[in-house]
Amino acid sequence: MDQDNFQFALGPPDSGFSLFLSSRCKKIHFIRHAEGHHNVATVVAGTNDCLKASGPPGDHPLYDARLTQKGIDQAKSLREHLKARPSQGRSFTHFDLVVVSPLTRTLETARHIFHRGRLPGQPPFLVSQCTKIDSVSGQEFNLPPPKVLVREECRERWGEYVCDGRRTISEIYPEFSDFDFSEVLHDEDVYYTEERESDEHCCARAQGFLEWLNRRPEKCIAVVTHSSFLRHLFCQFGENLGKGDRENLQRTAGNCELRSVVMCSHGTKEQVDIDSKMNDFAKVAPSTVVMKGSVEE
Repeated sequence: MDQDNFQFALGPPDSGFSLFLSSRCKKIHFIRHAEGHHNVATVVAGTNDCLKASGPPGDHPLYDARLTQKGIDQAKSLREHLKARPSQGRSFTHFDLVVVSPLTRTLETARHIFHRGRLPGQPPFLVSQCTKIDSVSGQEFNLPPPKVLVREECRERWGEYVCDGRRTISEIYPEFSDFDFSEVLHDEDVYYTEERESDEHCCARAQGFLEWLNRRPEKCIAVVTHSSFLRHLFCQFGENLGKGDRENLQRTAGNCELRSVVMCSHGTKEQVDIDSKMNDFAKVAPSTVVMKGSVEE
């Protein structure tokens, strides 16, 4: 992905356009999680130090932090916004696939946006069908709700801060029993460490995640993820864009912000081995290297 930035100019260099083969393109709708209790705590304290554990990380009250009531309202508001945006004759909320980080705040965000999952002590949400109009007959028919698939690769940059560790899957699953956890390999959180995941590792993980998305058959995918992960992903791209577009792509996402992109694979880059990038984290030393676009902490 270095060199090409998912861009390909065709025609006069000054034409101002790029053309892509549609078969190589996907629409990816990235959504940052809604407001969590850890976000409020850092604002009140004026520092991230309140997210560092003095004892076992899992004992900290902000470990794998949940959404605030404001965050829940933000997710419901985005749901209503998406419902009002038509896309090719169907509700914009009917994505082909929803991919979610396994941290509780992203799972809760997905639950309230896509009306999936289970509230503690309550039955699962009723999943509303999405209606589509047949372009030939004009008749309406129902579309099944999108699959919600949980993947570790799009979780937040891990380590140091307790909010970025996750509970065990066996503890999480009862709340989100209609989410697909089959591709999460470990019940315990084997990735969380006392030291922060390095910039290089998080960037490589983000590249590997894009490769994985590219291999999926779906064409319209929503990804519910985190701000630092998105910064590490987006700051690797856009150097050949105009200043305004580059800043819009690379800026830090707000809580429950939707940022939509078209991803084009040119088939010219050797694929990143995402499994090795997830498994070699312990071998990667912390780094102070400044990446292109400047990734903030």
